[in-house]
Amino acid sequence: MKQETRKGLLDYQVGEGFQDFVLIKEVSKGVTSSGKPFLTLILRDASGEMEAKLWDASKEDESTFIQEQIVWINGEVNQFRGKSQMKILSIRPAQPTDGVKISDFVEKAPVDKEVLMEKLTEAVFEMENPAIQRIVRAFIKKYQDALLTYPAASKNHHEYASGLAHHIVSMLSIGRELYKLYPEVNKDLLYAGIILHDLGKLRELSGVVTTSYTIEGKLLGHIPIMVEEIKGMAQELQIEGEEVMILQHLVLSHHGKAEWGSPKPPLVREAELLHLIDLIDAKMNMLNRALERVKPGEFTERLFAMDNRAFYKPLFEQS
Repeated sequence: MKQETRKGLLDYQVGEGFQDFVLIKEVSKGVTSSGKPFLTLILRDASGEMEAKLWDASKEDESTFIQEQIVWINGEVNQFRGKSQMKILSIRPAQPTDGVKISDFVEKAPVDKEVLMEKLTEAVFEMENPAIQRIVRAFIKKYQDALLTYPAASKNHHEYASGLAHHIVSMLSIGRELYKLYPEVNKDLLYAGIILHDLGKLRELSGVVTTSYTIEGKLLGHIPIMVEEIKGMAQELQIEGEEVMILQHLVLSHHGKAEWGSPKPPLVREAELLHLIDLIDAKMNMLNRALERVKPGEFTERLFAMDNRAFYKPLFEQS
């Protein structure tokens, strides 16, 4: 959500001057065609992220302006290849006397943690299969703190604090409505798949502030991590039976296709539905947030995860 008390980074238009504090999310070094060094900074605040260039960067700049550093910037918002980009005129590290902290610059889910936890608990209480319910409850207990704070991804969708729980709870809402339409679906399996499908990201991703992939995440990935965790949890709880294998399959197949990262395609009805619900929520999250940043009659920037399409915001309002 955008901070209400100050103008967010993404609220600035091309040509506007910028003077404020931001957080450096990423830094990379570069050299111009004439051999001069520069830094590319990914800046972020609670409204989102913007790329910035620090030209003629010195060795001191390279050691000073690092990841997770809060900085004060005097700059100007330009446009480069259809995206806003900050031209840095002057920059300095934040001081303790500035009274700013990292949490000020982290985008948060639009739903409170307490509400998210309440919705997760409701879904578990609705489960009737004791084996499935015990496994899901055990995972929520094991990962509760991280689950309620981690993003769902490092970029593209729900990439903000509490984004993973927000994604799961949104999917549960979709699942609940679809279950009304298709009561033949095994609700316990569907809800369990929704809650468990991305929990491996709690080990795949590094955290909330400057989210990156852990070594385990790069080498294994959240899907194999979670499949193994389900097996281990079932053994710990002394649960045997087909339910365990089906839960593993739901996780294995939720990306839908091998080229999208699924070791297996969905081969169970609830697995197919889980995949579709995951797609719907991820894509709508990306679209809604991109469309929030443009005015009616304008197109969004190109969205890489949406086949590099730019989406139009109609002039007429919803009645």
